[in-house]
Amino acid sequence: MKNLTDMMKQAQQLQSKLADTQAELENAEVEGSSGAGLVKVTLSGKGSMKRLHIDPSLMKPDEAEILEDLIVAAFNDGKAKAEALVADRMKELTGGLPLPPGMNFGL
Repeated sequence: MKNLTDMMKQAQQLQSKLADTQAELENAEVEGSSGAGLVKVTLSGKGSMKRLHIDPSLMKPDEAEILEDLIVAAFNDGKAKAEALVADRMKELTGGLPLPPGMNFGL
């Protein structure tokens, strides 16, 4: 019976750490950029866009398509960094044990 009690305590500790990690990721920020830093996006650790910065030199009507492409590239760069941050936090939580793809406990 002691093993079951120990497992329950470990599960509660993991749940607490998971909640802390979720809050940390929501408050964390990663920045993606493109065009040598002319376009920057700031995302939460969970991938929500928080800010967008566009260098004024790109504000030319005849270059709208380039600007659109740069925004998408900057977002994708930031999203990749946010996903790496989540993977790092999950590795810390699980002690390096691999989890099946998609099993990130809502992070």
